Amino acid sequence: MTTLIPGRPRHEQISDWIRKEIVEGRLETDAQLPSEAELGRQFEVSRITVRRALATLENEGHIYRRQGLGSFVRGTSVEQGLVRLSDFVEDMRQAGLVPTSQVVHTGTERASQEIAAALGVPEGSAVVRLDRLRLGDGEPIAFDQTWLTHFYWQYLDGHDLANCTIYSILEDRYNMPVRRGEFRITAVDCPSGIAGHLAIPKRRAVLLIERTSMADADKRIYFQRRYYRSDRVSYQLELERNPKSRTSPQRGLPLSDFEPVFSNR
Repeated sequence: MTTLIPGRPRHEQISDWIRKEIVEGRLETDAQLPSEAELGRQFEVSRITVRRALATLENEGHIYRRQGLGSFVRGTSVEQGLVRLSDFVEDMRQAGLVPTSQVVHTGTERASQEIAAALGVPEGSAVVRLDRLRLGDGEPIAFDQTWLTHFYWQYLDGHDLANCTIYSILEDRYNMPVRRGEFRITAVDCPSGIAGHLAIPKRRAVLLIERTSMADADKRIYFQRRYYRSDRVSYQLELERNPKSRTSPQRGLPLSDFEPVFSNR
């Protein structure tokens, strides 16, 4: 029997206890949790209280449920900051996952109107497209489509783009720092040609992150579309409120933290 502390909601204490068991590794990924009845006896609470605790953990992404079978550990979710501009390898390592990549396609094509506008080149210009499958701990997490002008591609051509990031090649080998990026995040149906790489059904909803990375003087290095599996990453946003905003409206609230949360399942 586990004793609960008086004065604090019991379902919160139960979810805290299970969450700690998961985070500290005593409950491993895909391990089955005790049944609702067993947890009720352990904490001396009703099944309704247990269900509230499990619902909290499911919403947080710590567990998943199987009808008629029970609740199972989804795996620890690791938070890491995205306020700074980072690349995939940095994100994965910060999240405690081992990053690997597979180059799926490289080739020259004519820039569409959207790609041309993003790269600041005339429509129809020759650009290079690089497609890579991005994995964490050997599991598909994202699929990148990256368009670059030939000016920047000349620095990348011949490098091992399965094991080296664009940022690391430009910054470490050519002293060409990436200064800033512009992002747009939307939810879309996964394109059929990409769903197979991500091992998800066609038209499954994914997070699409479109970003343009820039060097000094806002020179556009690349435009990228990254399709994230929605069961592997979500975003948490923390904002600060200015008390004066009610009388002096602002365009937006100050950003305190902006974090992707990766699941290792």
